[in-house]
Amino acid sequence: MTATPSARAAAQYATTTGNLTARIALHAYGTNPQDWYAWLGERLPLAGDVLEVGAGTGELWRRVDRRGARLTLTDFSPAMCDRLRELPDARVHRCDATRLPYADGVFDAVIANHMLYHLDEPDAALREFARVLRSGGRLAVALNGRDHLAELDALGPAIGRPDLTVGFDRAETNAETAPARIAAHFADVTVERYPDELAVPTVEPVVAYLASMTGPLTAAQDSAVRDVVRARIETEGTFRVRKHSVLISATRGPR
Repeated sequence: MTATPSARAAAQYATTTGNLTARIALHAYGTNPQDWYAWLGERLPLAGDVLEVGAGTGELWRRVDRRGARLTLTDFSPAMCDRLRELPDARVHRCDATRLPYADGVFDAVIANHMLYHLDEPDAALREFARVLRSGGRLAVALNGRDHLAELDALGPAIGRPDLTVGFDRAETNAETAPARIAAHFADVTVERYPDELAVPTVEPVVAYLASMTGPLTAAQDSAVRDVVRARIETEGTFRVRKHSVLISATRGPR
């Protein structure tokens, strides 16, 4: 993959919400009885003026109780912003994460849920997050580790397509590299890992996930993926996929 992170994000998300929806659907097969949104909701700073940057379809706010929070949501994608406007009592702005249209120090919390790796200049976005936060304001960043969904990445070489990967977005901005980046702009940086893996009982969700990342598979690729996944399910009962997602929390220091 030679495209920039932002170019890949535009190709994936600018005109459709379907790719993101397919990816969220796969995580319904998580083995942790507390799903990602419930786990995350217990840890997010949800009081006062809250900004989520790169809010996608707004699925977080369909699952998490946000009473007590005055919510502002942004995304670069017109399609995503249309979905976000369905949420009641939330301000929605289409904008670039590295050029937020807000004054200094106006938010109590900034949330970046699985979006920082879509940016060509994540440090520029972190500077903006710090700029719009009040002193003592909280930052919450969710990211994935390099080994996240490794079994899905392994399907490409298994079917003769080593370039078919779902992990390209984790190459530079990930759970391993982001804490140091964030510490350059914020204080009190902590990292907590969400304990989970996927146990997928059928082939279809895996095929849908791959297609959402790479575009439609050829008939030969589709058949090869199905053969590999079906064989694993027949042997082990499910197609198991490792997850590595973390929440990185930090505080905006005094101005």
